[in-house]
Amino acid sequence: MALADPAGCAKGGEDNNPFPDIIELNVGGQVYITRHPTLVSVPGSLLWEMFTQKNVRSLARDSKGRFFVDRDGFLFRYILDYMRDRQLVLPEHFPERSRLQREAEYFMLPELVKLLAPKLSEQNSLGDDPCQSDPEELSPSADAARRLTSAAAAPPSTTSAGPGAAAGAEGRRAGFITIGYRGSYTLGRDSQTDAKFRRVARIMVCGKTSLAKEVFGDTLNESRDPDRPPERYTSRYYLKFTFLEQAFDKLADAGFHMVACNSTGTCAFAHEQTDDRIWTSYTEYVFYRE
Repeated sequence: MALADPAGCAKGGEDNNPFPDIIELNVGGQVYITRHPTLVSVPGSLLWEMFTQKNVRSLARDSKGRFFVDRDGFLFRYILDYMRDRQLVLPEHFPERSRLQREAEYFMLPELVKLLAPKLSEQNSLGDDPCQSDPEELSPSADAARRLTSAAAAPPSTTSAGPGAAAGAEGRRAGFITIGYRGSYTLGRDSQTDAKFRRVARIMVCGKTSLAKEVFGDTLNESRDPDRPPERYTSRYYLKFTFLEQAFDKLADAGFHMVACNSTGTCAFAHEQTDDRIWTSYTEYVFYRE
């Protein structure tokens, strides 16, 4: 079938185009399906050179006949997205920016390389780091003003403990921390037997990473959510102890006060013959510091 030759495709008549309109690529083991005009949309790029030549047989292929490119298959998705609309869109807190820049250099995309460069002109709005999308991160002056306001509103008694305590109070930030846990107990027939309580298996912490680390320190288990930026929120932390009172003590010492709580419960029969019932519940406590 004859294919139209859109802008940016190989030169020559449409009958001379050896490539189909839909092309399958194998990039480092990742399969991509795209249109030929997309691959040749950036003149002078490596993909433009590959898919405008007349000798198709010179291109490497995998066992299923797909064109093969020996590069990072995960990062190629961003290369392909850029070639579709000429815009750089990355996930928040993208950890492989430098590696993507190297891929852009390999595929000979100079404009993309500029967008990924660590130092860019302030007038280049497309080069702004898309990872900094949190409003608090985009307005540090407003955040600093809020901290000063909180410090000014603090009781004068905070200075009675000495200069160190005053400095600590000034550095405190407002925010919420939610403590959640699951509990269960078994209750015998007609409540005539003592309830058998199970130990709290895990105390979960939800809130901003910086606040959670400030309050709980080394007792915060971060293995479920490593390398979390301090200004982002998480619900994957939990504590290394299993006594709620310990968590409450630490929150109180850090200036937090409980502002809300809620709980849900379900009941199921533990044994059909004994009518023992197992009650399970999930409870959350919301703490706030001004």
